[in-house]
Amino acid sequence: MTPLAGPGSILAVVGMTREAKILGPDAPVLIGGGDADALAATLEAELSAGLVGVVSFGLCGALDPTFKVGDLVIGDAVVDGGECYAADAAWAERIAAVLPAAKRGRFVGASRPVASVAEKAELIQQTGAVAVDMESHVVARLAWAHRAPFVVVRGVSDGAKHALPHAAQVGLGPDGRPAVGAVLASLRANPWQIGALIRTALEAEDGFHALERARQALGPRLGGPES
Repeated sequence: MTPLAGPGSILAVVGMTREAKILGPDAPVLIGGGDADALAATLEAELSAGLVGVVSFGLCGALDPTFKVGDLVIGDAVVDGGECYAADAAWAERIAAVLPAAKRGRFVGASRPVASVAEKAELIQQTGAVAVDMESHVVARLAWAHRAPFVVVRGVSDGAKHALPHAAQVGLGPDGRPAVGAVLASLRANPWQIGALIRTALEAEDGFHALERARQALGPRLGGPES
């Protein structure tokens, strides 16, 4: 397999094709699509080929109830099971200097969308994390194994005080594109969730706009070290 990013490159890891498009057509991007095992295998190969650093970039769910939809969050560390991996401090500080309104804190990884308000409250209590996503824990674990710097830059699309409808939980395909069939099937089974699904889609747009602002401010290497 030809590496997406050669030596000296900054690789971005995202969950969705929409997030990849924000980074631009020439950016080395790895799309997870919600499959942590496949993401880990591909990222392992990329790191073995040599990288300057890895960025976990995309949407996230807030666990801290003071975080608003559309906030940017810079990860200081990532919790994965019983481990906590520190992000590259110098890189995170460079990003924070460019994005002074961004929130800071610990992320926690999840293998599926964290949907209920109760589950979000339990996660923040157990881990001290302020936000959750499905890629950062894979990035953190493998970057540390390869002694490669990593950071997390995410936009909040899902507040701690709202639950995700089932249709939103099944809306991501393994290629990172919307799983339209699964969403329609969920709506047929429970059409009453349409209002919550529309709200979720609008809030996701706020998160995407935050990511667009971050990409514009940080540049193509997302504030990362030069090769």
